[in-house]
This record gives sequence, C-alpha cells and structure tokens, in this order.
Amino acid sequence: MSLKGKILKELEKKPRRLKELKARLGNDKKVTRLMDELVKKKQVFVRDGMYCVAARDMEKALKCRLVKLARTFGFAQPVEGGADVFIPGKYLLGAMPGDLVLVTLDEHPRRAGTLEGKVIAIAEENKRFGGEVTKLDGRLALLPDACPHVPLLIKKGADGGARIGEKAAVEILERGENHADHRAGVSMRFGAADVASHCAKALLYSVGISRHFPASVKEEAKVYENARLREKDCKGRRDLRDWAVFTIDSASTKDIDDAISLTRTENGYALGVHIADVSHYVRPGSALDKEAFSRGTSVYYADSVVPMLPRQLSNGICSLNEGEDRLAFSCLMQLDRQGGVIDYEFCKTVIRSRVKGVYSEVNAILDGSADNAVKVRYAQVAEQLPLMQEVYEKLAARRLQRGAMNIESDEAKILVDESGRCTGVEKRVRGVSECMIEEFMLLANMCAARLAKEKDIPFVYRVHDQPEAERVEALKKALLAMKVDAGFAGETPTVKELAALLDATRDTPLERAVHTNVLRSMAKAKYEPQPKGHFGLALADYAHFTSPIRRYPDLAIHRILGRLCAGASADEIRQQFTGFAAEASVQSSECEVRAMKAERDIDDCYKAEYMQQFIGEEFDAVVASVTSFGLYVELPNTVEGLVRADALSTRELQLIDGVALVEPLGGRRWAVGDRMRVTLAGVDVAAGNVDFEPARGE
Repeated sequence: MSLKGKILKELEKKPRRLKELKARLGNDKKVTRLMDELVKKKQVFVRDGMYCVAARDMEKALKCRLVKLARTFGFAQPVEGGADVFIPGKYLLGAMPGDLVLVTLDEHPRRAGTLEGKVIAIAEENKRFGGEVTKLDGRLALLPDACPHVPLLIKKGADGGARIGEKAAVEILERGENHADHRAGVSMRFGAADVASHCAKALLYSVGISRHFPASVKEEAKVYENARLREKDCKGRRDLRDWAVFTIDSASTKDIDDAISLTRTENGYALGVHIADVSHYVRPGSALDKEAFSRGTSVYYADSVVPMLPRQLSNGICSLNEGEDRLAFSCLMQLDRQGGVIDYEFCKTVIRSRVKGVYSEVNAILDGSADNAVKVRYAQVAEQLPLMQEVYEKLAARRLQRGAMNIESDEAKILVDESGRCTGVEKRVRGVSECMIEEFMLLANMCAARLAKEKDIPFVYRVHDQPEAERVEALKKALLAMKVDAGFAGETPTVKELAALLDATRDTPLERAVHTNVLRSMAKAKYEPQPKGHFGLALADYAHFTSPIRRYPDLAIHRILGRLCAGASADEIRQQFTGFAAEASVQSSECEVRAMKAERDIDDCYKAEYMQQFIGEEFDAVVASVTSFGLYVELPNTVEGLVRADALSTRELQLIDGVALVEPLGGRRWAVGDRMRVTLAGVDVAAGNVDFEPARGE
C-alpha cells in the first residue's frame, strides 16, 4: 500500500494530529508533503489541528472539555457553554479528564431533554495525573484522583521506584484507543497515600496547580525582596498616611490586601476601602503578570497557600502590613445616615496601616469580652470600631431589604500540627467583624462595577444569572418532598423569595438540605466582560475589586481603573483593554473552578485523616442528602460521610423524590433532615471518603 493509502486508512479509523501520523508512519517530510496535497485536493480536512476524511462530522462537532470520567461513561462540557454531554464508554475514544475533545451529538438520545454524543477526536491531551499507586493483575497502576475507577497501567521500566500505597504523579507516555491501552510513567512521588498532606500535593499536581514559580518569575520577584517604599514611588498619589487606616484579617493571614478607614460626617459617614495597588508592581507582559494570569487565583487549604504571586509581593511589598508605608488603590465613599452611597471616587493613594486587626480580637472588643492588652493594641482605632458596627448594621439591613441571599456553606476550619497532620476539624463561624469587612468590601466592589458601567469601558464583572427553569423545577420537587412550603408566587422564584426560604430553615434540621438544594438550583457565578448583575446578591452592578493579591480579575480591573484615574478617555481604554477583559474573564472563571474543586477535594482528605482515630466510635449526625445507594450524613464539625443502603437494610430500598429512602416492606424511612446516631466504619484518606453505618439500635 502506498504512503498516501496508509494515511487515508489511518484517518478513516479516527481523526489524528500530524505528529501522530508521523509517529505511526515515519518518513516525516513525505507525510507532511502528502498531507498538504490531500488537504488542497479536499480529500482530507483539518480542524483544530486534527486531520480527518469525514468533513461533515468535524464541521458539526462541538469542542468540549472532558470533565468527568467513570468506569462506563463520561461527561463533556462544551467550551462555549451549555449543558454537559453524556458520552457512553464505548464512544470515549480513550479520552481522559481534562482532554479537549471534539464531540458529535446523537440526534436521538436515550433520555429526552438530555445531550448524548460521542468523541470523534482528541484535540488536546491532558497527560498529567496524580493518584494512588496500586497493583492490577500483577502490574503497577495508578488510580487517578480525577477518575479512580479508570486505572492507568504504568509502563514497565517507568515506575520511578514507586510503591503500592503511595501517592504519585504520572504522565501518559502512550495513548491507546481505549483506556486500558494507555501506558503511563511515574514522574513524581509524594509519599504514603494515607497522609493528607501527600494527597494535597498530588491533587494540586493533577489539576495543574504548581507550588513553585518558574525561574523568570522568581528573578523578577527578587527585586522586591525586603523592599521598602521610596518617596519617589508616592509621587502623584494622594497621601493618606495620617488617616486612621487599619486592617482586619485572621491571625494567620500574611497576604493582606484590604484596609478600612471610617469617620462620621455631617450627613452620614466617610468610608474608605483601601486595596493593595498590585498593578503598580505587576506590569502587563511581565513574567509576573503572565504567571498570575495563568494561575488566576491563590489556592488555600489547611494551613497552606499556593499563592498567585511570589511571597516577595504577596507577603511583602504589596501586603498592607502594620506600620509600613504602602501603595494603595482607594475607593472613598460618602454614605448617608442609612448607609446608602451618596458619592464615591477611586484614586491612587499612599497609606500606613495603624493596626493589624484580628477578627477574634475585634469581635471580643465589640462584645465587651476583650482583655486590657487587646484594648491597648487597638487604642489608635478604638473610636472606629463601634462606628464600623453601626454602619455594618445599616448595610446589613439594606441587604435584607433588597433580598440578598445568605446561603450557609458549612465551611470547615482544618487544624494541623507541626508535622502537617490534621488534629481537628471545626465549623467556621463568622462573627460581627467578619461580616463587617464583607459588607464594606461588597460596597467597594459595587462602586467599581457601577463606575465602569457608567463610563462604558471594558471590565471584568462578577456575574450571577437567574436560575434556569429546569433547576427551579428540581428545587420545587425537592422542597415538596421535604414538606417545605416554598411559597413562590411565580414560575421562577425571586431572590427575595429564596432569601426568605433560607432564613425560614436556618438553624433547623432541614437547614443543610434546603440550603444545598437552593445552591444547586443556582447558576454558577463567573466573570464576564458584560454587566449582567448578580442575582444572589440582588445587585445590578458587581465586580471583584478588593483582592488583587489573591485574584487575577481584581488585578485586571485595577489596571483598567488605573488608566481611567490617570485621565485616559473611554475610547482609549476600549482600544487598549477590550480583548484583555474578555480573555481575563474566561481565564479567571476557569481558574476559579479548578481552585475551588482542588480546595474541596483536599479538605476532604484532611477530614478523612482526622477521622481515622475515631473508627468504631459513635456520633450524632443529620441526613444531608439521599441517593439510591445510601445516605450522606453530616456531623456538627462539617465532616460528611456515606451510610450505604445495604447497611440500612437487607431489603431493597426505594428512592423517593431524591430526599428519602423507604423500605416498602418494613415501612422504615430515612429522609433529609433526619437525625441519626452513626458509627464510623472506615475512612479512605486518599479518596477523601468517610464511611458510617447506623449505630446499634438505630
């Protein structure tokens, strides 16, 4: 068979990249020449670097990212948005989580109203995976964190010394047409899989979050090692160093990017929100900027952080440290006596924080329980603290009036010892000071979005759409099954109605279930270059301005607003930043999703590690959610685990409306919100799983 015939035969099997054809057929120069010839004659077609003979399939294919892979199926998420596509296992073409794939849709899916399709080409391969090393049929294999039911066989001679029971990272060295044909090589070993800190490193690796900065970034950051602000850096800025500005954060915070000032005025209040001017140091096109754009956000877990910026900036020259002169970007607001914004302005400033406030200490001062040593530390801002609470209460009342939602998220505080082992898990409780800072930041964010909208300039908005009809129906069904009267007047609930529902079930056994179902009904908040408002906050204008050390979208809008403050016209800003705002929105949204999943999965590993010591012990729990295979129960400390259906009963159980399991013959029923006593049966630290069974007598 001629080389041309071999090329066409390969492409009839499936679309391929040019480098794949060269690898399979050899003769690099001749393959390249023949491919050009075949494309010109329209015998072969190309899309996204993939060559094929079936042009029609390629033209109508959706570009997707494979986001979930189970043993017998997968889900692909369209790059341009829309519902996920279900892919049966036989049509996955060996695609792995993170792969960019081309998918054709089935015109007659098995379930009406859903999307089903098949992968016809893998346009971009994700080769890096982290997971646990195991043995399958005498061969070493990796159970990837991203798809533990689809093992990757490790190529002989490429195990890197890895041992069974370790967390390791691999790269796929050889791709087959089926998952069983892939072969991987170990590139990194992290340690025992039953240690949460090892699991954290593997999980970060598998999603492409690096704990180390490239050499070029380190080189640029070196300039700011132990840097101090010079007077020439302050030129052209408003000098606010004589203002009573201070910060409030957790005791362990080192990357402080926001500070507050507040005074009473004749007509109300003057509130200043002063944000680290990161854009002064991270310039467009620099290695620092490119790396920050790539990371999108800092990642926080347990006692660790993977920062967006090197420590010389994040903990040093950009951090608003106590007693240090710092460059800031300030939002200076005039509020009326009810807390409404009368006027505001943004300006570049120089500040000096008087106190590094700590949430717990400020809460103690406000509730009267602070000792004398704490009071002395806050003497310079003693007058501001009660005034802050006064303004906060008015802002909170306004938030309640407009109907903003307050969903309880059950965020956990992970405690670790010096060796990195988890020693405790606590439900994170917000006091008055945490709520105060949140409201003040919210106000500055709103003003930033309002200014950009008024000036009609490119921007990165924080957008939260109304819930989709299908999700609303699912919510109504769940509430009905829980015997909760939603009381929605129309087909789609208003934000006020949802807020009222959340408040009505707060501090009840149904709180977790109702709040979780409301959260599931919501669209995902994301970044977009167009102002569409924020449904959950009940705000027409919203953006993220207040955390440029930790979030790239905040840095992006600082850059844009900085040009506006410097006198650039709207036309000049549109010309310079339109493309940038669109790119930053997409990238920041993707990075946020990646970081949130990594943080959640890592927290689960630490929780499992902590619970190891309690196997066999009993706990009080609440049923948080119900599935056909069992109940997910939650402990007061936020640890969640599964009680399997076969541990509840030897009889077949029926799932009722997604909120209850019923034993038809015996009459027993387990429903969302039920309290039950459970025994810890086992944990899997590597998978972040905790298993319970009903306690004796349940």
